[in-house]
Amino acid sequence: MFHKHWVGAALFCVCFAAAPAFAQSNGRGGDLLAEMRPVSGDMLAEPEAGNWLTWRKTYDSHGYSPLDQIDTDNVDQLVQAWRIPLGQGSSMATPLVHDGVMFLADTNDVVIALDARSGEELWRYEHATGSGATAGLNGKFGIAIYGENLIVPTLDLRLLALDFRTGEPVWEHAIAVTADRPNRYSLRAAPLLADGVIVQGVTATMVPEGGFIVGLDAGSGEELWRFQTVAGPDDPGGHTWNDISGTERQGGSVWVAGSYDPELDLVFFGPAPTYHTAPLLDPVDIQGVSNDALYTNSTIALRPKTGELAWHFQHVANDQWDLDWSFERQIVEVDVNGSPRKAVITAGKMALYDALDAATGAYLFSVDLGLQNLVASIDPQTGVKSMNPNARPNAESAVLICPQPIGGRNWLAASVNPESNMLFLPLAETCMMGGPTGGDSQLLSTGAAITGVAPPDSDGNIGRLQAIDLETRELAWSFREFMPPSSAVLATGGGLVFGGAVDQSFKAFDQADGAVLWSTDLGDIAASFPISYSVDGKQHIALVVGQAGLHASALIGHAMQTSGDMSRFGGLTREGPALVVYALP
Repeated sequence: MFHKHWVGAALFCVCFAAAPAFAQSNGRGGDLLAEMRPVSGDMLAEPEAGNWLTWRKTYDSHGYSPLDQIDTDNVDQLVQAWRIPLGQGSSMATPLVHDGVMFLADTNDVVIALDARSGEELWRYEHATGSGATAGLNGKFGIAIYGENLIVPTLDLRLLALDFRTGEPVWEHAIAVTADRPNRYSLRAAPLLADGVIVQGVTATMVPEGGFIVGLDAGSGEELWRFQTVAGPDDPGGHTWNDISGTERQGGSVWVAGSYDPELDLVFFGPAPTYHTAPLLDPVDIQGVSNDALYTNSTIALRPKTGELAWHFQHVANDQWDLDWSFERQIVEVDVNGSPRKAVITAGKMALYDALDAATGAYLFSVDLGLQNLVASIDPQTGVKSMNPNARPNAESAVLICPQPIGGRNWLAASVNPESNMLFLPLAETCMMGGPTGGDSQLLSTGAAITGVAPPDSDGNIGRLQAIDLETRELAWSFREFMPPSSAVLATGGGLVFGGAVDQSFKAFDQADGAVLWSTDLGDIAASFPISYSVDGKQHIALVVGQAGLHASALIGHAMQTSGDMSRFGGLTREGPALVVYALP
């Protein structure tokens, strides 16, 4: 059922299921594996500065490292420490680092353990992917670690627990789906470990009943609960689907890992919209029935032990343009009317932030980054959005919609420095013409079509890194360039923000003013989530390149289309997928 390759300084062997359960590399690698500590819930809640134990390092999804050895004074000396090739395919893998060992899920259901100091491979596990596997739908975000196990989602809708010292399978759980097209489902989000429960989002593309979230026992893999993110006819919220049948209801995919607040014992997720928009376009004339389509484009708060819905808030009802609110939910402390509040903040593709009370879901405030023209106004008490006429597609007249489905922001996650309460978000300034545009356009289920165009009065700079002061709720500095971003960003205690763009560049910005302090050519396009870790007292910056999926390709196409300048992309070397690590000399 599986193959494992153990690689050490002087040892290589291929082990099959009948082989001994444990093998290890010689020397330092074997010591690292043997000396790793089990990862407890307390360690996940308050991770050590040098480790990176979850998708965005901390339960609050800040994507922030307090490490400060690399800082604004010396970042210009940063050099490549090591680089290893990875498999071909689409992936947005986030490495995890624990006690000097790095774990990474490569494409095609391969998991590797590495010496985080040198990149030496310690073990490798290759899952025998079964039939009905997805193509990854833009790739997986990563894996999780808990106890002495790695928790790994696979392309054939399984969650695996691997012994983190050996790569040996501990348990395997197949996620059951009811639709007759299992390849329409995927496990793109990294698993979230909350109070001993693995909480995993599931995407469902154009299948009846839509996506869902499952909770599994971390010790056994047993499924404990399941929450359907598309409300069925008899479920709470079922009256919001325009009186269509349960099998006609689609969407609600969970693309991104959730966040967790141990104090409130709540996990926060963001289901995506539906793609089957036509049945929701015109509301039916039935009392008590709406076409809002819960729980699409919502923040939902669940109890991790039971899957019970504690609260929900719908950011935009009945989204007709695929402008998801499906990205990271970041937990921050903010001042509201002179009082400190614990808030969950998130922005959809419109690059419009909503802040909600983490305990109750009550609306607090919004921050518009200026990239959208769909929302006309926001009720300051409820957060309900009044939409402009262009929010409704039609097949008769073309209208300008900003942004286009690529999004002003997309999966490229923001980073929050909790010390300064500054947020940093990578953006792309994009628009579209919606309506009877014809030509090379994307057709919606309403019969309207969309074609990418430049924003009004565009100066040709599509890429943008925006800083936001969460205390004042004001936009601070922004860095703009022609090339759109292609990676999430990473803020550090050294006063830096790291991020990649589609021209293969990887830059370090000054958090204070956005000045570029260092830039390098990655050799391929960054398409992942950068991390920072420390081993042997040395800070490193790591990210995966060369596994760019549909989003990066769409950004390149949009940049070419709106600029008409093909030459800017002629120098891309595209050396191939790799894990790249940087450090000071």
